[in-house]
Amino acid sequence: MLRIVKILLILSVAAWALIGALGNIIDWGGTTGAVAAATSMSTFDTVPASARATSNPAVILIGALLITTFKIGAGALCLLGAWHMWDARRGDAADFAKAKSLALTGCGVAMFMLFAGWIVIAETWFELWRSPVLLDPVLGSAFRYGGFIAVIALFVGAREE
Repeated sequence: MLRIVKILLILSVAAWALIGALGNIIDWGGTTGAVAAATSMSTFDTVPASARATSNPAVILIGALLITTFKIGAGALCLLGAWHMWDARRGDAADFAKAKSLALTGCGVAMFMLFAGWIVIAETWFELWRSPVLLDPVLGSAFRYGGFIAVIALFVGAREE
C-alpha cells in the first residue's frame, strides 16, 4: 500500500506541473505579465538595484517559455516515473527503487525551476521580496510548491527495507 501512496504523490506532482503549464499556455498574457512584473521591478519603489530592471520583450518571453517548459518537463518525467513505479510495484525493493528514478528527476526539475526561477532570479536578482503586491502570491506560492515537492521527493525516495 505504501508504494501506491508514493505513486499517487508523484502523480500529484505531475498534475501540479501539467495543469500549471496548461494554465501558462491558456493565459499566455498572464504568464508574460507575471514575468514582466518581476523583471520590470515596477511593483515597488525605486531602489539602487532598480538598474537591473528590464522590460525587454525577449527576456520576458524567454522567462515565460522556460517556466512553461520546465513545468512540462517535470510533469512528463513524473508521469513516466509513476508509470515505471506502477509496473514495479509488486517487485522487490531494488526494482521499485530503480523505477523511482524518473519520478524523482521530475521532482528535481520542478524544484530547480521554482528555486532558480523564483527564488534566485525573481527574488534575489529582481528583488521581488520588496513587492507588497507579489511577495505572497508569487514567492509564497513558489516556496509552498517547492516545499511540498521536496517533501514528496524525500518520502518517495526513502529506501524500503
